Amino acid sequence: QVQLVESGGGLVQAGGSLRLSCAASGRSFGSYAMGWFRQAPGKEREFVARISRYSSSTYYADSVKGRFTISRDNAKNTMYLQMGSLKPEDTAIYYCAADQSVILTSQPSYWGRGTQVTVSS
Repeated sequence: QVQLVESGGGLVQAGGSLRLSCAASGRSFGSYAMGWFRQAPGKEREFVARISRYSSSTYYADSVKGRFTISRDNAKNTMYLQMGSLKPEDTAIYYCAADQSVILTSQPSYWGRGTQVTVSS
């Protein structure tokens, strides 16, 4: 298994930026597909972005495309989510997720505990 820990959340003004990190403690980090989900109060969890293993191909939800960038550093066992042009509707708990597959599935096998992102207007 892989253990995931998110960090980097906080309070930011609308239009600002934040970078989230997801540190993985398991072995063979590079063999895992990774991604981010988020959940706002009173709303269902939604997909944000994913990055494949090996080739690091990326895919984004329409709501964040052009504003967020997902990346990974396999040497550091860390995945990142660079968030720019933040909007109040981006406020949510952001969760790191992983699958031992090429592309992250809709129901990942591994999850972090989440980090809070709050965007003020």
